[in-house]
Amino acid sequence: MAYQSCHRFARIAPRKARLVADMIRGKPVDQALTALDFSTKRGACFIRYVLRSAIAQAEQASVDPGRLFVSERRVDEGPTLKRFQEKDRGRSHPIHKRTCHLHVSVDAR
Repeated sequence: MAYQSCHRFARIAPRKARLVADMIRGKPVDQALTALDFSTKRGACFIRYVLRSAIAQAEQASVDPGRLFVSERRVDEGPTLKRFQEKDRGRSHPIHKRTCHLHVSVDAR
């Protein structure tokens, strides 16, 4: 049985979060947490938060944490906040603040 966790409307671009999510694909949870701890990417803290939540759900169901591995990780695009930056001579440039939905599920071997 897979144990899932998600973080919706995370304030990070999905393209940047996918770089970090690809690092933990198929790894045991202890290796995945170590990889996220030493990653310098900003998305690592978001993914680590979701992964720890999924591990906690598995522990609540009395599953041995040593047998868990990352079975699925998904980064979906969320809504984009649209803002404008004022420029000279009455012009403006659009700014797109992207969000994403992070999904991580762990399963026992």
